[in-house]
Amino acid sequence: MIVIPVKDGENIERALKRFKRKIEKTGVVKELRLRQAFEKPSITRRTEIKKAIYIEDLQRTEE
Repeated sequence: MIVIPVKDGENIERALKRFKRKIEKTGVVKELRLRQAFEKPSITRRTEIKKAIYIEDLQRTEE
């Protein structure tokens, strides 16, 4: 459970921003999106490999 202490007189938008940042760091939203639909492990590996190849090509062209 994530707890965000709000100080007296603190702007609610600022506290909400801290809350969102904390949620993002824990990876809760990312985990929920991954669990929405089952993906076979072979497909997961394939997408990771494609992503790695893409990033490697970007780094090569940058040099």
